Amino acid sequence: MSPAAPDDRDPPHMRTARARHYLMCRPTYFDVVYSINPWMDPAKPVDTPLAIAQWERLREVYLSLGHTVDTIDPVPSLPDMVFAANGATVVDGRALVARFRDAERIAEGPAYHNWLRDNGFPELRTASFVNEGEGDYLLAGDWLLAGTGFRSDPRSHDEAQEYFGRPVIGLTLVDPDYYHLDTALTVLDEKTVAYYPAAFSPGSRSVLERLFPDALLATPADAEVFGLNATSDGYNVVLPQNATELAAQLRERGFNPIGVDLSELLKAGGSVKCCTLELRRDA
Repeated sequence: MSPAAPDDRDPPHMRTARARHYLMCRPTYFDVVYSINPWMDPAKPVDTPLAIAQWERLREVYLSLGHTVDTIDPVPSLPDMVFAANGATVVDGRALVARFRDAERIAEGPAYHNWLRDNGFPELRTASFVNEGEGDYLLAGDWLLAGTGFRSDPRSHDEAQEYFGRPVIGLTLVDPDYYHLDTALTVLDEKTVAYYPAAFSPGSRSVLERLFPDALLATPADAEVFGLNATSDGYNVVLPQNATELAAQLRERGFNPIGVDLSELLKAGGSVKCCTLELRRDA
């Protein structure tokens, strides 16, 4: 019998989950009473108890996956404080606290600063330029992917690079519906991202194509339901449940998509990642 022909197909993708440490803020005072992005319409009713229930479900998912979830106390006058990702960027145990663009959110920065100071992050500072935390800063391996175009000031990119000592890759957003980087791109593991090409300038698309030639590309339908506003532990990807095509792509690539319903929080332009600040202590 002749030897079998070698199988030249790619082996199955082996993904490894890594326990994460997250900070979240219960949406006790969630409401839409002003408009600072295209998703917010104060004329539409908000069901705060439903928002709380959906948030609680997200927290339960994280805990069931073995992640650590700390919570920061919500402040009555800050309805968007639930979007903890915007509060800071935390890398290698160092925290760069957000400086918000809009007056309605400015007080969130000191609240997150105080929590981080009181909970084991002595190396911290508040950004000098507008910088909306992990809304616009996403760690991908050794790089910090940094969004600009609508919120974070491009000068904040140099500031973050000097503070963290990691290369910062600037990416320009061009569609106001995707006003933060975390609405248009998600980091799946150190070498893999998913993103929505139409949200980026031509030059930034070219950068992403060079850095991540094997990236997953989201469809317009999945982008519109904030499918890219997701979190990943390297294997489990928590994302909005309506992002069905992206979920199928993730399964094909060896990830485990877990859909959740955060439709009430989407009324303020936020979803899974917006509710989740990662606290990275180790280099």
